[in-house]
Amino acid sequence: MKRLLIISLILGTAIVFTPAVQANSTSSAAFVEAEQSWRGDQRRGRGYNRRYNNRRIRTYTTTRIVRSWGRLYRETIRVTRYPNGRTRTQVIRRVRIR
Repeated sequence: MKRLLIISLILGTAIVFTPAVQANSTSSAAFVEAEQSWRGDQRRGRGYNRRYNNRRIRTYTTTRIVRSWGRLYRETIRVTRYPNGRTRTQVIRRVRIR
């Protein structure tokens, strides 16, 4: 009888306290994640100035999949973004996939 009472008491406390521990761990994980993202913004430093970065012309190369006349092509394009918001795309290479 004593064993049954002790085992039921142990299982009861385990069930009651387990969800509380899990809830605390998730909330603390969210807090740590938010703090790390804030530190990441701080670490960007002087090189991350949005007003300055938007003043210059940015050019990058990317690919896209295009369907034309029932055929599939992979295009390599050069994208140029101007400070006034205009975007210019220029096709560099077009390769037929199917």
